[in-house]
Amino acid sequence: MSIEPNLFVRVSSIEKITKQVKKFTLSQETEKGLPRFSGGAHVSTYLKTPSGLVVRQYSLVSHPDDRTKYEIAVRLCEDSKGGSLYWHQGMKVGDRLQISYPKNHFSLSFKARHHVFYAAGIGITPFLSMMQDFSVNGQTFELHYASKSEDNCAFYTYIKKHYPNQSHFYFSDQQQRLQTASLENHPIGTHVYLCGPEGFIEQFRTSAGKLGYPESSVHYEQFLPTRNKGMKTFKVILQNGSELIVEEKQTLLEVLLANGINIPYSCRVGRCGTCEISVAEGKIEHFDDFLSAEQKNEHNCILACVSRGCSDKLVLKI
Repeated sequence: MSIEPNLFVRVSSIEKITKQVKKFTLSQETEKGLPRFSGGAHVSTYLKTPSGLVVRQYSLVSHPDDRTKYEIAVRLCEDSKGGSLYWHQGMKVGDRLQISYPKNHFSLSFKARHHVFYAAGIGITPFLSMMQDFSVNGQTFELHYASKSEDNCAFYTYIKKHYPNQSHFYFSDQQQRLQTASLENHPIGTHVYLCGPEGFIEQFRTSAGKLGYPESSVHYEQFLPTRNKGMKTFKVILQNGSELIVEEKQTLLEVLLANGINIPYSCRVGRCGTCEISVAEGKIEHFDDFLSAEQKNEHNCILACVSRGCSDKLVLKI
């Protein structure tokens, strides 16, 4: 697997936020300073684990103007395949690692008259840097944050201290549920931002659409592709005549990279369009949120990170 242009950082501190969440401070190695980023940005981290290279994306939770360090928060997943498990059990202060330059597919809209953040669980992370951006430019915002309990609510004390008037918390152990009905209470011109589990995002996206929110005013962030059932194996043929097989549990992007075909990529969840490939022949099953409905119906391009062959064979223009 190729590694995109990168930075080297060292883990300078590790802080336990909740039982399942740790915050890692990644400090610069030189006096040059780390690149500035905007609220909502994330980095890819490259972990050299015993089982091989693991690539994971994490939102930056530190202040966008602080170029001496980046901070990320990692939740230990019960079904971790090596990413969060390594961060929690294998990473130590002083360890050196590679990360990508900051990227932002979840930026704040300059057109919004008011901003409303909806977070569930570890989905709070991109909003931390966004709220710090607002402390500078003075725009209005509010946060609605759902968690199992106060003890499990990452950054609860910090948020209560710095944004007491803008923040609303919903703890399921106290029978407090964050309802989609809250979408009805926002003034015209509001943009909403969603981050959390797939079902949470889809529920609020659907409700916003039914209430008449324009698609352009509903933003969301996810670091895992939509889980698609019934995926099948398919073949791809390249311009040089090479044939590759994409198995059920593989993505086209993974197969191409494993075979030395280093196409550009970024988000890995079908949001940014970086890994778009032209298709000469075959039907495509699209799972991305980047291409328009018209583009998808034409079946002449595919986002390699999430979409698949609907027919048994795809002929790619690479």
